[in-house]
Amino acid sequence: MSKTVTLPWDTGYEIKAVTLLSLGFGLVGLDRFMILPMFPTIMKSLHLGYQNLGEITGILSITWGIAALFTGRISDLIGRRRVVLVSIVIFSVLVGISGLAAGLLTLLLLRGLMGFADGAYTPPSIVATLEASKPTRHGQNLGIQQMMLPLFGLAIAPILVTQLLQTVNWRYIFVMVSPFGLIVAALLYFVLRQPSEAALIDHTAVQDPSSNRWRDLFLYRNIILNMIGMLCWLTCLVVTSALVPNYLIDYLHLSLPQMGFVLSAIGFGGTLGTVILPMISDRIGRRPMMLISSAGAGLSLFAFSRVGAAPVLLFTFMFATHFFNFSLITLTVGPISAESVPAKLMASASGLVICTGEVFGGGIAPVIAGFVAEHFGIQEILPLAIGGLAVGFINSCFLRETAPRRLRGEGLAPIQNDLVIPPAQ
Repeated sequence: MSKTVTLPWDTGYEIKAVTLLSLGFGLVGLDRFMILPMFPTIMKSLHLGYQNLGEITGILSITWGIAALFTGRISDLIGRRRVVLVSIVIFSVLVGISGLAAGLLTLLLLRGLMGFADGAYTPPSIVATLEASKPTRHGQNLGIQQMMLPLFGLAIAPILVTQLLQTVNWRYIFVMVSPFGLIVAALLYFVLRQPSEAALIDHTAVQDPSSNRWRDLFLYRNIILNMIGMLCWLTCLVVTSALVPNYLIDYLHLSLPQMGFVLSAIGFGGTLGTVILPMISDRIGRRPMMLISSAGAGLSLFAFSRVGAAPVLLFTFMFATHFFNFSLITLTVGPISAESVPAKLMASASGLVICTGEVFGGGIAPVIAGFVAEHFGIQEILPLAIGGLAVGFINSCFLRETAPRRLRGEGLAPIQNDLVIPPAQ
């Protein structure tokens, strides 16, 4: 009589892979967002206006989204490892030469190219993190990986950059971060593995190893809803992070260090929210956490819009806004998207959702916000982000549950292509 042998989980590899993939995503965040506290200084140096800031922010988001769409699919076909290694090397080099920008067009070109490289890293790194993780730790480990973006790019960068700007030219700050990405790429080369196809099936709620057509993504209700949701969450993130520095200085008349302090709340709040709330969603479910987070983010940003020049209160409400908003982003691009489709489409699903959010929420929304700020006042940007969160709350009401622990505990059937097949009762 044959006996089934269960091999022990490779926890050592899980720790090493998640750590390095997390550091890589932290550098993606640093590359993307370290320019934000420089905007008031760059505006004077390159003679830019509010709308130009929206364009600079938007071009990176658009190219990020386009790259995510294609490289997610490519990584499903050729493996995550190759795409992760190539993309991290490219964006590390590009951030180093960003300081060469001589005007608006050069800066737009460099930020656009960087968006392609950053976007190429995102979907395969997300799915590589899930593949390296024990299935019951999907939310926890992806939260750890995703938290590095707000920690590096939106918590540490504003404080560090605003201090460096007092003694270092803004151009040289870009050069200082380039070598770190190359070091992480070298370490990933020796650590990151490509799992077998049989092992991939354990990481999704869809037990269909044969499905492998990209267009099949549109047969899953959660993917359609995630595309809409990501547009809402990115509208909030990009509008607030790109234009809030000028809102704080030009409208509320805070000092440069005070602005850096308030802006760092996005990163600190996002870091904690990204770790804590997805981990809780492993237990209580993805859908309840999405509803709690979208409501919390909307109410917190509304409170922020009603506070005057009070740095501590501004920090508190901005912290709360992105504590919830980053959990929404993490759950949308990671667990809910990957768990809702067959194993061979996980990175494609994440890439499609990221593309929609980045192109429309991250790319078009800041351009619209910049136009509004230019013609109606910088203070009018906040209602745009609040409205996006309200739409996102309604959208989250229709999500199907995907958390492995909840599905097993409630005896629910695997997810089908439920735009065609009704949910199992």
